[in-house]
Amino acid sequence: MFFLFWLLFLSKVSLAQYRVILDADIDSDVDDVEALAMVHALADQQKIDFLGVIVTSDDPYAAECTSAINKYYGRPRLPIGVLKQQANLKNHSRYTRQIATEFPHRLKSQAKAEDATTLYRKLLSKSPDASVVIITIGHLTNLQNLLTSGADKYSGLSGKELVNKKVAKWLCMGGQFPAGKEANFYRPDPGSTVYCLQNWEKPVIFAGWEVGEKIKTGGEYLKSKLTPGSPVYRAYELYNNFKGRASWDQVAVFLLTEASGKYFEMVNNGYCQVNADGSNKWVPGEKSNQAYVQFKPDVNYEEIGRLMDDMIIK
Repeated sequence: MFFLFWLLFLSKVSLAQYRVILDADIDSDVDDVEALAMVHALADQQKIDFLGVIVTSDDPYAAECTSAINKYYGRPRLPIGVLKQQANLKNHSRYTRQIATEFPHRLKSQAKAEDATTLYRKLLSKSPDASVVIITIGHLTNLQNLLTSGADKYSGLSGKELVNKKVAKWLCMGGQFPAGKEANFYRPDPGSTVYCLQNWEKPVIFAGWEVGEKIKTGGEYLKSKLTPGSPVYRAYELYNNFKGRASWDQVAVFLLTEASGKYFEMVNNGYCQVNADGSNKWVPGEKSNQAYVQFKPDVNYEEIGRLMDDMIIK
């Protein structure tokens, strides 16, 4: 069953160019930066159509940092949506402010970015049915806001109806499997995790903490391949000076590639149960719309990390 599920997923990827929306909390960790760069790389290879980035962050420089990376990868006008009306914005990142101030970008400030829910709805409404892959690599506040949104000038459908019509699948970096407590699910908005998992009806594949933890990227190899003029280089330099870092977010993006089938298999006989505090466990049972990935036997973690690093070299 694992093989059949995976084959079906990859066959659709190879036969159709998915349209991708990346929803990222680009602030606390540096894995978001490489994950964003990987999506750009897939778009450069014409494997996907990159629609836009939803920034789910309370860091005031996160959106500008995203804009700088988008410009570096040749997409300065890629739409960026942010969570509006946040009471307490605080620069807590090791790299967002520096990248926002040191690198050119089109977005003048977070205040000038589009509203995340509005952008989600606009991008989905303009897409063919069942063509969009949403990749979340942060907490799920904006995804919940999309699901609970009402009709607007872009579509007469509710958010849930719009998702069911336009989205092909959701790739989610979140949770710990078969059980545990992971930051994207519990911090700072566990209620959004509970809501999204209870109300999401399309296929969803989870890349849990335990998978990305074993794959190291952003080390000396990447340093040797990037130029200091790259915002990705600068982000890793500022974060931990290329000491290497786990690749939690990158796994969710890597699942879009055909190469991922060599390293990962699906577990889809059951569903993910999330508690009010954001902790989760996999409940075995009948096949559902939910699955999580696990490594195939005897996988070389270093090989996967090298593939991820190689994707973004520019």
